[in-house]
Amino acid sequence: MPDTAPLSVMALNRHGIAARIARDIPEGWYVNLGIGIPTLVAEHVPAEREVIFHSENGVLGVGPSPPSGAVDPWLINAGKQPVTLRPGGSYVHHADSFAIIRGGHLDLCVLGAFEVAENGDIANWATKKNDAAAAVGGAMDLAAGARRLWVAMEHTTKDGMPRLVARCTYPLTAQGVVKRVYTNLAVLDVTPRGFVVVEMVRGLDFESLQAQTDARLHQAA
Repeated sequence: MPDTAPLSVMALNRHGIAARIARDIPEGWYVNLGIGIPTLVAEHVPAEREVIFHSENGVLGVGPSPPSGAVDPWLINAGKQPVTLRPGGSYVHHADSFAIIRGGHLDLCVLGAFEVAENGDIANWATKKNDAAAAVGGAMDLAAGARRLWVAMEHTTKDGMPRLVARCTYPLTAQGVVKRVYTNLAVLDVTPRGFVVVEMVRGLDFESLQAQTDARLHQAA
Protein backbone atom coordinates (compact mmCIF):
# COMPACT_ATOMS: atom_id res chain seq x y z
CA MET A 1 0.00 0.00 0.00
CA PRO A 2 1.22 3.55 -0.65
CA ASP A 3 2.63 5.52 2.26
CA THR A 4 -0.11 7.96 3.26
CA ALA A 5 1.59 9.33 6.39
CA PRO A 6 1.44 13.15 6.53
CA LEU A 7 4.55 15.10 5.69
CA SER A 8 6.47 16.59 8.59
CA VAL A 9 6.10 20.36 8.80
CA MET A 10 9.33 21.89 7.48
CA ALA A 11 9.29 25.06 9.59
CA LEU A 12 11.99 27.59 8.71
CA ASN A 13 14.70 28.65 11.12
CA ARG A 14 15.78 32.29 11.42
CA HIS A 15 18.17 32.06 8.46
CA GLY A 16 15.46 30.31 6.47
CA ILE A 17 13.06 33.21 7.03
CA ALA A 18 15.77 35.70 6.05
CA ALA A 19 16.65 33.73 2.90
CA ARG A 20 12.99 33.62 1.88
CA ILE A 21 12.76 37.40 2.21
CA ALA A 22 15.99 37.89 0.25
CA ARG A 23 14.47 36.00 -2.69
CA ASP A 24 11.74 38.63 -3.03
CA ILE A 25 13.88 41.80 -2.94
CA PRO A 26 14.29 43.15 -6.49
CA GLU A 27 17.50 44.40 -8.03
CA GLY A 28 18.32 48.00 -7.18
CA TRP A 29 16.11 48.47 -4.13
CA TYR A 30 17.25 50.53 -1.13
CA VAL A 31 16.42 48.49 1.97
CA ASN A 32 16.63 49.05 5.71
CA LEU A 33 16.97 45.98 7.93
CA GLY A 34 15.77 46.11 11.52
CA ILE A 35 17.42 44.21 14.36
CA GLY A 36 16.87 40.49 14.90
CA ILE A 37 15.92 38.24 11.99
CA PRO A 38 15.91 41.13 9.45
CA THR A 39 19.68 41.70 9.85
CA LEU A 40 20.24 38.19 8.47
CA VAL A 41 18.68 39.12 5.12
CA ALA A 42 21.94 40.73 3.98
CA GLU A 43 23.63 37.33 4.36
CA HIS A 44 21.37 35.77 1.72
CA VAL A 45 21.21 38.26 -1.14
CA PRO A 46 23.48 36.97 -3.94
CA ALA A 47 26.61 39.07 -4.41
CA GLU A 48 25.77 39.63 -8.08
CA ARG A 49 22.42 41.22 -7.21
CA GLU A 50 22.67 44.89 -6.30
CA VAL A 51 20.56 45.62 -3.23
CA ILE A 52 21.65 48.67 -1.24
CA PHE A 53 21.19 48.04 2.47
CA HIS A 54 20.80 51.03 4.76
CA SER A 55 21.43 51.13 8.49
CA GLU A 56 19.87 53.98 10.42
CA ASN A 57 23.08 54.72 12.36
CA GLY A 58 24.55 56.06 9.11
CA VAL A 59 25.73 53.28 6.81
CA LEU A 60 24.62 52.95 3.18
CA GLY A 61 25.77 49.84 1.34
CA VAL A 62 25.86 47.37 4.24
CA GLY A 63 27.30 43.98 3.33
CA PRO A 64 27.17 40.62 5.13
CA SER A 65 28.74 40.10 8.55
CA PRO A 66 32.54 39.78 8.51
CA PRO A 67 34.56 36.65 9.33
CA SER A 68 35.49 36.47 13.00
CA GLY A 69 39.08 37.49 12.30
CA ALA A 70 38.21 40.51 10.15
CA VAL A 71 35.90 42.57 12.36
CA ASP A 72 36.16 46.35 12.10
CA PRO A 73 34.94 47.61 15.51
CA TRP A 74 34.00 50.96 13.94
CA LEU A 75 31.71 49.40 11.33
CA ILE A 76 28.45 48.28 12.93
CA ASN A 77 24.76 48.29 12.16
CA ALA A 78 21.99 49.86 14.25
CA GLY A 79 21.91 46.73 16.42
CA LYS A 80 25.63 47.19 17.22
CA GLN A 81 26.57 44.08 15.24
CA PRO A 82 29.72 44.11 13.08
CA VAL A 83 29.02 44.37 9.35
CA THR A 84 30.95 44.91 6.14
CA LEU A 85 30.68 47.61 3.50
CA ARG A 86 29.94 46.67 -0.11
CA PRO A 87 31.89 48.33 -2.94
CA GLY A 88 30.51 51.84 -3.39
CA GLY A 89 29.13 51.94 0.17
CA SER A 90 29.47 55.00 2.36
CA TYR A 91 29.05 56.45 5.83
CA VAL A 92 26.68 59.37 6.38
CA HIS A 93 25.80 61.65 9.29
CA HIS A 94 23.02 60.38 11.54
CA ALA A 95 20.82 63.30 10.52
CA ASP A 96 21.36 62.50 6.84
CA SER A 97 20.54 58.86 7.52
CA PHE A 98 17.18 59.85 8.98
CA ALA A 99 16.62 62.24 6.09
CA ILE A 100 16.88 59.19 3.81
CA ILE A 101 14.21 57.48 5.94
CA ARG A 102 11.87 60.41 6.41
CA GLY A 103 12.27 61.61 2.82
CA GLY A 104 10.73 58.40 1.45
CA HIS A 105 13.94 57.21 -0.23
CA LEU A 106 13.79 53.62 1.07
CA ASP A 107 12.01 51.12 -1.15
CA LEU A 108 11.61 48.69 1.72
CA CYS A 109 12.07 48.27 5.44
CA VAL A 110 12.12 44.82 7.03
CA LEU A 111 11.31 44.82 10.75
CA GLY A 112 10.79 42.20 13.42
CA ALA A 113 7.59 42.33 15.46
CA PHE A 114 5.86 41.05 18.58
CA GLU A 115 2.46 41.28 16.86
CA VAL A 116 1.00 42.20 13.49
CA ALA A 117 -2.72 42.85 13.09
CA GLU A 118 -4.86 41.94 10.10
CA ASN A 119 -5.23 45.64 9.23
CA GLY A 120 -1.45 46.11 9.03
CA ASP A 121 -0.81 47.54 12.52
CA ILE A 122 2.59 46.60 13.96
CA ALA A 123 3.74 46.32 17.58
CA ASN A 124 7.47 45.72 17.84
CA TRP A 125 8.98 47.73 20.68
CA ALA A 126 7.22 46.86 23.94
CA THR A 127 5.03 44.10 25.35
CA LYS A 128 3.30 46.26 27.96
CA LYS A 129 2.75 49.94 28.66
CA ASN A 130 5.46 50.13 31.30
CA ASP A 131 8.01 47.97 29.46
CA ALA A 132 11.72 48.50 30.10
CA ALA A 133 12.23 49.87 26.58
CA ALA A 134 12.82 53.60 26.80
CA ALA A 135 11.10 54.53 23.54
CA VAL A 136 9.96 53.22 20.19
CA GLY A 137 13.17 54.50 18.56
CA GLY A 138 13.80 54.60 14.83
CA ALA A 139 11.23 51.89 14.06
CA MET A 140 8.46 54.49 14.06
CA ASP A 141 10.29 56.62 11.48
CA LEU A 142 11.01 53.57 9.34
CA ALA A 143 7.43 52.34 9.48
CA ALA A 144 6.16 55.75 8.40
CA GLY A 145 8.90 56.69 5.94
CA ALA A 146 9.70 53.54 3.94
CA ARG A 147 7.66 52.93 0.79
CA ARG A 148 6.72 49.47 1.99
CA LEU A 149 7.14 47.50 5.21
CA TRP A 150 7.65 43.74 5.50
CA VAL A 151 7.82 41.88 8.80
CA ALA A 152 10.02 38.90 9.69
CA MET A 153 8.86 36.97 12.76
CA GLU A 154 8.08 33.61 14.31
CA HIS A 155 4.45 32.68 13.71
CA THR A 156 3.82 32.11 17.43
CA THR A 157 5.49 32.95 20.73
CA LYS A 158 7.60 30.41 22.62
CA ASP A 159 4.41 29.60 24.55
CA GLY A 160 2.51 28.93 21.32
CA MET A 161 0.47 32.15 21.39
CA PRO A 162 -0.37 33.68 17.99
CA ARG A 163 1.55 36.72 16.81
CA LEU A 164 -0.74 37.36 13.82
CA VAL A 165 -3.80 38.82 15.47
CA ALA A 166 -7.12 40.49 14.77
CA ARG A 167 -6.01 43.51 16.84
CA CYS A 168 -2.66 44.20 18.49
CA THR A 169 -2.64 44.02 22.28
CA TYR A 170 0.84 45.54 22.68
CA PRO A 171 1.74 49.24 22.30
CA LEU A 172 1.73 50.11 18.61
CA THR A 173 4.74 51.16 16.57
CA ALA A 174 2.62 52.28 13.61
CA GLN A 175 -0.87 51.81 12.23
CA GLY A 176 -1.82 50.14 8.97
CA VAL A 177 1.68 50.02 7.44
CA VAL A 178 2.61 46.33 7.08
CA LYS A 179 2.31 44.99 3.53
CA ARG A 180 3.68 41.46 3.92
CA VAL A 181 4.64 39.08 6.75
CA TYR A 182 7.23 36.29 6.55
CA THR A 183 7.10 33.72 9.34
CA ASN A 184 8.68 30.32 9.96
CA LEU A 185 5.45 28.80 8.62
CA ALA A 186 4.12 31.03 5.85
CA VAL A 187 4.24 34.16 3.70
CA LEU A 188 1.16 36.35 4.04
CA ASP A 189 0.05 39.55 2.36
CA VAL A 190 -1.88 42.19 4.31
CA THR A 191 -4.87 43.19 2.20
CA PRO A 192 -8.22 44.95 2.72
CA ARG A 193 -9.63 41.45 3.43
CA GLY A 194 -6.97 40.76 6.06
CA PHE A 195 -4.17 38.19 5.90
CA VAL A 196 -3.99 36.35 2.57
CA VAL A 197 -1.77 33.26 2.57
CA VAL A 198 0.69 33.44 -0.32
CA GLU A 199 2.78 30.42 0.60
CA MET A 200 3.10 27.78 3.34
CA VAL A 201 6.06 25.61 4.30
CA ARG A 202 6.15 22.00 3.17
CA GLY A 203 3.91 19.69 5.17
CA LEU A 204 1.60 22.39 6.53
CA ASP A 205 -2.05 22.69 5.54
CA PHE A 206 -4.30 25.74 5.69
CA GLU A 207 -6.33 24.51 8.66
CA SER A 208 -3.21 23.89 10.74
CA LEU A 209 -1.91 27.36 9.91
CA GLN A 210 -5.25 28.90 10.88
CA ALA A 211 -5.14 27.04 14.21
CA GLN A 212 -1.90 28.89 15.03
CA THR A 213 -3.25 32.29 13.99
CA ASP A 214 -5.62 34.56 15.92
CA ALA A 215 -6.79 36.55 12.90
CA ARG A 216 -8.89 34.95 10.18
CA LEU A 217 -6.79 33.82 7.22
CA HIS A 218 -7.80 33.92 3.57
CA GLN A 219 -6.55 31.74 0.75
CA ALA A 220 -5.10 33.40 -2.31
CA ALA A 221 -7.39 33.33 -5.33
